[in-house]
Amino acid sequence: MSANALIVVDMQNDFTPATDRKPAGALAVPQGNDVVPLINSLMDRFDLVVATQDWHPPDHLSFASQHPGRKVGEVIELDGLTQVLWPDHCVQETPGAAFVPDLETHKIDHVVRKGTDRHIDSYSAFFDNGRRKATNLARFLRERDIANVYVAGLATDYCVKATALDARRLGFNVYVVRDACRAVNLKPTDEEEAIQAMREAGAKVMHSSELPSTLPAV
Repeated sequence: MSANALIVVDMQNDFTPATDRKPAGALAVPQGNDVVPLINSLMDRFDLVVATQDWHPPDHLSFASQHPGRKVGEVIELDGLTQVLWPDHCVQETPGAAFVPDLETHKIDHVVRKGTDRHIDSYSAFFDNGRRKATNLARFLRERDIANVYVAGLATDYCVKATALDARRLGFNVYVVRDACRAVNLKPTDEEEAIQAMREAGAKVMHSSELPSTLPAV
């Protein structure tokens, strides 16, 4: 019988606004902290919980600071790929790269660190943005008979979307828990366009209320 996994995407300090327990992150997703209690409750329902972390070297080329004269939000070509330039964020071994304090990390079974190659960004939990190198995640899930992948976290229009699309390409059944995600929305339509792209790829976009309290194996 196949099982169910929750992928918690990039619930890190640098992607979330300030709270009484931490300062604002370098690339804070609006309302990013709001999903933490829901994600904590969702983790109890799954056979396996995987979390991702952006884990950049300090000179990562997705950082605007590495391109003199360029600004955050500009789009360049980087190693043959389109790249949005971001503020320095989620630098390895810094507080910004750590999981947010309220995330119940003891419920996490496996962590995937991505974005470690200076030359290419990695939004997806499965591949870098050029799909040139894979993480160990697909193999890890298959070895544990995972067929159904549920995705939550940050951000809907970047790493959640990339993770969901790659999971579909790899043959997993994919469910995106929309109310457990938040979007960057560099453009006002980015979130809706991401939702549409995931649906067109065969992912089901759902509300957490649609999940049973215990997910059955299939």
